[in-house]
Amino acid sequence: MDHSGHGMTMDLPPFTLGRGLEWSADPFFLVACLAGLALYGWGVVRLLRRGDKWPVGRTVAFVLGVLSIMLMMCTGLNDYGMVMFSVHMVQHMVISMVSPILILLGAPITLALRALPTTGRGRKGPRELLLMFLHSRYMRIVTHPAFTIPLFIASLYGLYFTPLFDTLMSSKPGHIAMMVHFLAVGLVFFWPIMGVDPGPHRPGYLMRMLELFAGMPFHAFFGIALMMASEPMVGTFDNPPASLGIEALSDQNAAGGIAWAFSEIPSVLVLVALLFQWYASDQRQARRTDRAADRDGDKELEAYNAYLASLNAQGR
Repeated sequence: MDHSGHGMTMDLPPFTLGRGLEWSADPFFLVACLAGLALYGWGVVRLLRRGDKWPVGRTVAFVLGVLSIMLMMCTGLNDYGMVMFSVHMVQHMVISMVSPILILLGAPITLALRALPTTGRGRKGPRELLLMFLHSRYMRIVTHPAFTIPLFIASLYGLYFTPLFDTLMSSKPGHIAMMVHFLAVGLVFFWPIMGVDPGPHRPGYLMRMLELFAGMPFHAFFGIALMMASEPMVGTFDNPPASLGIEALSDQNAAGGIAWAFSEIPSVLVLVALLFQWYASDQRQARRTDRAADRDGDKELEAYNAYLASLNAQGR
């Protein structure tokens, strides 16, 4: 019996990690991920061929981010995620919170701006269009915390606790759209906070940390609500196939525990990334100050010493 248009059967055997990791590619995500890797690779090769450098760490982060999407959507996890709330929640958490962080650390937009050729005066090529998009009013809106934080929260409560989730899960296009939405929400939420790429909204490091912790508690509350529920809350998963050997409420409790746990993991990853970026920014500022002092003979320090001397003279 076909389930939700995915070509899978209702008589899946009980879930094991080995069965979850078996290859079972979703064509849409397979093509999209391979295209993303190919484009990123093209950009890196283009820079290297003209003698420019590109940090290996950024490449590794981006590749891991894309592979994490493939792991969720091109294996048996995607099949089991259609009938098991706990497996679906792993998919949701990874695609919305782990994959975006890794992709953003790969700085794909910065790579594109450096690799794409500039066009002649008066003409607009891919690089110019990308710059226009980055500086557009639309991007200023969708990367502002007044938009990203409510969207991040609504993607949980407004989806799972309304009939919208069941509607999307009832068809393959709906399921794909939901997963793409999870990834997009994660990207726009984490981009202003710890993304390497330039963007219209980039507050100071302390404010970025506040934005991060403003959204994470709602993830924890969502997980707790699922764990404490006394009956299944999502229609799609309230009658799991008998072949799985699971009970709907216990599987929902497991899903809640996964959502709760994932509210902590990305917080630590982003916090570490922010601290490294903050330290690197301070180091760059110190080097710029040192170079300026070398050029002008440290006139700023001399002026400050003269100011202190004048204060001392006045005190006498």
